[in-house]
Amino acid sequence: MQTDRSSARPPRSPHATTPTLLYARPGIVVTAERFTVGRNSWAVAEITQLWTTRGPHDRLAVRAVAVSAALIAAVGLLLGFTGGLERLTAGAYLTLGVVGLLPLLLVLLGDRWRPPAHELWGRVRGTEVLLFSSDDERQFGQVTRALRRAREGARLGGWTDPPAAAPWRPAR
Repeated sequence: MQTDRSSARPPRSPHATTPTLLYARPGIVVTAERFTVGRNSWAVAEITQLWTTRGPHDRLAVRAVAVSAALIAAVGLLLGFTGGLERLTAGAYLTLGVVGLLPLLLVLLGDRWRPPAHELWGRVRGTEVLLFSSDDERQFGQVTRALRRAREGARLGGWTDPPAAAPWRPAR
């Protein structure tokens, strides 16, 4: 038992500090000094702005909507020019109305099955850069929060350990 209030560990050298790890998963590391995604790495202090957005919609879904809308418009024009709209029954009009909603249904299903990716953009040395992109909303939120914390720490002068405090004892 040590009675001179010294610690059992040797004191840390201020020159040999390890970076504060804020987030780490395979391929993604956020420390207080660097943000690394795959082979790309940026110094946190060089990232001056951050914003999030959604990526483009899935190409297949966009094409399906465009083709179905074009076909429906072509059938409507063909019926209009041939006079076929005057001979349609109420059930046929109802069917045309339901089929007219097909592009909207395809949009909703396409975004549900293959949603646009979440993108984290930043300005690095005056250039807009896509820093991170993910279709996993939870992971995207964790990476974004970690990078914002790292930027806040860099802006406030770095990360330091909290001061040691004496253990609390009740007053008697």
